[in-house]
Amino acid sequence: MAVYTDITDEELSAFLADFDLGQALAFKGIAEGVENSNFLLETEAGRFILTVYEKRAAPEDLPYFLNLMRWLADRGFPSATPIADRAGRTLKTLRGKPAALVQFLSGLSVRRPTVAHCREAGEGLAQLHLAGEGYAGRRVNDLGQPYWAPLFSKHRKGADDLKPGLAATIDKDLAELALAWPRGLPSGVIHADYFPDNVFFRPDGKFAAAIDFYFACDDAYAYDVAVTLNAWCFEPDGSFNATAAAALLTGYQRRRPLSPAEKQALPILARGAAMRFFLTRLADWKATPAGALVKPHDPMEYERKLAVHREGLTLFGAPA
Repeated sequence: MAVYTDITDEELSAFLADFDLGQALAFKGIAEGVENSNFLLETEAGRFILTVYEKRAAPEDLPYFLNLMRWLADRGFPSATPIADRAGRTLKTLRGKPAALVQFLSGLSVRRPTVAHCREAGEGLAQLHLAGEGYAGRRVNDLGQPYWAPLFSKHRKGADDLKPGLAATIDKDLAELALAWPRGLPSGVIHADYFPDNVFFRPDGKFAAAIDFYFACDDAYAYDVAVTLNAWCFEPDGSFNATAAAALLTGYQRRRPLSPAEKQALPILARGAAMRFFLTRLADWKATPAGALVKPHDPMEYERKLAVHREGLTLFGAPA
């Protein structure tokens, strides 16, 4: 959530003129993430997040995301509700780019999750999966396993620039993942980017909300769990925290028990999820626009996670 698009006072006033939200009282950019331009907006009617969608967000996908957020909120899941203008539109245009306002959600994200946070995050993810059942929208995971090899083909040199010989290692990983990738697992709406900065907690440490649904899609629920294990259960030194992982899985299964096939598939799904984020970080490494208020994420963090996955994880008491 970097700021790539500056908004003038005049542009903001013209944008708000379509809503019944009163005058703007405060407005500032949010310098986090790398995908869209986000702003914290306070008006006479309350606090909101204004998002201007940048080049990675396909305009044809935006109704899927916005309608999903409303669907989840209507079913009791704490996600930010899109705000409609007087004509009932939630998708607008600002500075020639798609834009939307959503409800501001209270809560705090954590940079160093505890075991208790992991348990709560797991339960929140299962709650999200259950709330998404029945959503009529469909979106293919365009960063899923079939897309990894074509994406890497564009950035092989960048991998070797980061670490000599890395491109050949990634080629081998991709071939092994393609052969072992599980099919036919229970599927539905997944978040696909359920990182600690996209999850809020109450002051008592309980799960409060999830935000940033702009990678949401239809895929295996267990893949979403695998993304979350990678994001929440590794230490800064690159080691895997099995205690945190066990807590996350326990929390998830409080709401939605995993099937035997899902449990068996988790290690290879986690390896694949690490590959997905290594590749997109590699693509972003030299592509973040000059002047953005954020540095791109280091792809080597996920290369180190890939190295752990190559050795095999132990989950549910059985070696991978």
